Amino acid sequence: MISTNSSTIELARELMSRPSVTPEDGGCQDFIAKILTDAGFTCEKLRFDEVDNLWARIGTDAPLLVFAGHTDVVPTGPESDWTHPPFQPVIHDDHLFGRGASDMKAAVAAMVIAAVDFVKKNKKFNGSIAFLLTSDEEGPALSGTKLVMEQLKKRGEKIDYCIVGEPSSNKTTGDQIRIGRRGSLHGKLIIHGKQGHVAHPHLAVNPIHNSILALHEIAHEKWDEGNTDFPPTTFQITNVHAGTGAANVIPGHMEITFNFRFSTAVTVDELKSRTENFLNKYKLKYDIKWTIGAEPFLTKKGTLINTVTKTVKNITGLDTVLSTGGGTSDARYIAPTGAEVVELGVPHATAHHVDENVLVSDVEVLTNIYESILSELLK
Repeated sequence: MISTNSSTIELARELMSRPSVTPEDGGCQDFIAKILTDAGFTCEKLRFDEVDNLWARIGTDAPLLVFAGHTDVVPTGPESDWTHPPFQPVIHDDHLFGRGASDMKAAVAAMVIAAVDFVKKNKKFNGSIAFLLTSDEEGPALSGTKLVMEQLKKRGEKIDYCIVGEPSSNKTTGDQIRIGRRGSLHGKLIIHGKQGHVAHPHLAVNPIHNSILALHEIAHEKWDEGNTDFPPTTFQITNVHAGTGAANVIPGHMEITFNFRFSTAVTVDELKSRTENFLNKYKLKYDIKWTIGAEPFLTKKGTLINTVTKTVKNITGLDTVLSTGGGTSDARYIAPTGAEVVELGVPHATAHHVDENVLVSDVEVLTNIYESILSELLK
């Protein structure tokens, strides 16, 4: 039987009422730190550039289980498009509405309440619990979890298990968890031509015409077959720009931005070289700048995944699906340290949407799952 935990909803509404569009925190972490301090956690503020981060820990022994998440949210867009004001959370028809309901203030609230309740019920437990919260997940994500992990490494604090509260579920809480993510590789390509008059094309070099065949081949290339853990790599052009603004001028340059979401079946170097081979095949003059957004990661079945799937089954009756789909998350900075990492949160259907919302019952279920995982791993 699933219990109702109104404390989680109250905390979620408090956090959601604080405008914290990335990289702003809106005072969320201070509010959480007060709750955790009262429960016996030692809280440490780590501010890098304009980003607020919170590291809170109770206990000194291994294993260390970390709840990771973010207090920043994406912009709302025109507030007039919202049925309810985005930073005035309301419950309507059993749904909690407001920016951050799904991604991911409700999950942060569930983590906090679950941990506090667990600590109150268990004055002694085996291991330690910590929180890693940032206000830089929805933005560049360079001054948040990434830098906190560097600090922890310097101090010799090793994470054994990590639960990231991203909205991982599909239709109902627990029906799906993320055990890895694809890598992300960005490219900025400039094709060079020669500007000229459209009436005299023989005196110009049109970079648009010259690059069409190469781009067509790149867009239709089969980069890999994927593997048992990941779907095949995908390529998408995200922007194309050329021209001077005049209808009678052949542009001298064309700029294309694109992205690979890649699996462990291919390397970054392979993607770069194969892309450039297509460009060279058509003798294009170009410059290309590559940026690695994230390397792919995967948590193999072990203690954490087994505990999470067992707990979800016990509480919801669901056989959770193990997935590596979706975009990137801050788990990419935690997994490489050797920690077992899963993403477990509410359904993702309305994340970043106008009228973002989540079922109240989904939040309550998540709180129960989190506390049960703590009991399984640390008691």
